[in-house]
Amino acid sequence: MSFSQVNNVHIKGIAACIPENLITISSLDIFNQKEADTFTKNTGIYQKHIVPNEQMCASDLCFKAAEDIIQKLNWKKEEIDILIFISQTSDYVLPATSNILQHKLGLSNNCLCLDINLGCSAFIYGLNLIGNLLQNPSYKKAILLVGDTISQYSSPKDKSVYPLFGDAGTATAIEYDDSVPSIWSFILGTDGSGENAIKINNGGARNRTNLDSFNFYENELDASILKRNIDLNLNGVDIFNFAIKIVPSIVRDLLEKINLTTNEIDLLFLHQANLFLNETIRKKIKIDKDKTPYSIQNFGNTNGSSIPVTITDFFKDSSFDSNNNVLMSGFGVGLSWGIVHIETKFKIETNISYL
Repeated sequence: MSFSQVNNVHIKGIAACIPENLITISSLDIFNQKEADTFTKNTGIYQKHIVPNEQMCASDLCFKAAEDIIQKLNWKKEEIDILIFISQTSDYVLPATSNILQHKLGLSNNCLCLDINLGCSAFIYGLNLIGNLLQNPSYKKAILLVGDTISQYSSPKDKSVYPLFGDAGTATAIEYDDSVPSIWSFILGTDGSGENAIKINNGGARNRTNLDSFNFYENELDASILKRNIDLNLNGVDIFNFAIKIVPSIVRDLLEKINLTTNEIDLLFLHQANLFLNETIRKKIKIDKDKTPYSIQNFGNTNGSSIPVTITDFFKDSSFDSNNNVLMSGFGVGLSWGIVHIETKFKIETNISYL
């Protein structure tokens, strides 16, 4: 078990930026009405937002979210020491998107910038990395950007993938402050043997994009599903079996480590995979439904940004009250997973906007 803790770091604000472009499940031509109703019943998704074209990227959404939360907190940009961008839909192969955002946001040239390629577990890993960096006395303030535009890599003819994923960008402001002691407790893990559960086969260095990458082919089990090698391929059964095994286990392990019970948890924020999967996990954990907010009904599965999107949607431009025991868990592509317990010591400002 990969258990770790960081001290005296605090989330001061979380902002999300959502594309204005709205897609309802019932309007998709890949479904008849019965299929659309069944999809919504199983996944919980009624609608989602996706970027309108290839000119809007995850970095654009994260930039807007970052500007919003920096302004709301009245942070001085020259005081931001760390900028981390976590996405699987970066602007370019190179340079790093965080470098571009550092300049676009007007941050100091002394700002540490880093790109990370992670999906569903991104937010938890990002909190862990920034929490550890902020143990260094040279650093005080950080911005964690997590966002994806997975719709750009989803075949519009694939009814197993295209309706599921929405796009979003988020920014989380984190600060070291030892005047109010705190401990963040983590469990992180990886199982690369599950690499094929969620995968885009072409476009990287191993399988370069070629002319065949753009040819549609039929799914072996369902000829009505058409996709390309540049599109995301999802094995839902493998992900379901993985998630219902690993997430309840790490919840139990973490709570045991920090001597808490599920009854003492005020809020549980899960990666918004799909409603049926998440409800199965929640019931196995035995945490009340009213302690487990959802955003998937309005935004779909927004990949690594789904936890901060859920937080901002839940609090609707208000403050996240202090003195809560909060669990957050991300799990999926990689395979990768993470969980964190945070006891909020300050009110956390939240903001959600549209672009």
